[in-house]
Amino acid sequence: VQLQASGGGLVQPGGSLRLSCVVFGSSIVMNPTNWYRQAPGQQREVVATIFSDGSKNYADSAKERFTISRDNAKNTVYLQMDSLKPEDTAVYYCNARHPITSKEYWGQGTQVTVSS
Repeated sequence: VQLQASGGGLVQPGGSLRLSCVVFGSSIVMNPTNWYRQAPGQQREVVATIFSDGSKNYADSAKERFTISRDNAKNTVYLQMDSLKPEDTAVYYCNARHPITSKEYWGQGTQVTVSS
């Protein structure tokens, strides 16, 4: 199983980005799938989580601005980020747990920079 994250970039404050996390090598929906982020000098923190039943959790910093979703047909989890702030600048990682083996997988990070 491999996770491939993409979609990061440079955006102005107030802008939007959509991150994608494609799961390769598993036909089973991972449970859960998380988006984490790590800013320079900071600990990695969870931003959003989606479970196989469709339920979602968000960090307080992400509520009302970020939306996590999943397209099972594409084996992809998205993170729609709106109203971006400079403090959202970080490397974003997707993470998923296999529901049968309980093994955890990480994608490579994708850099998000919010700056004018």
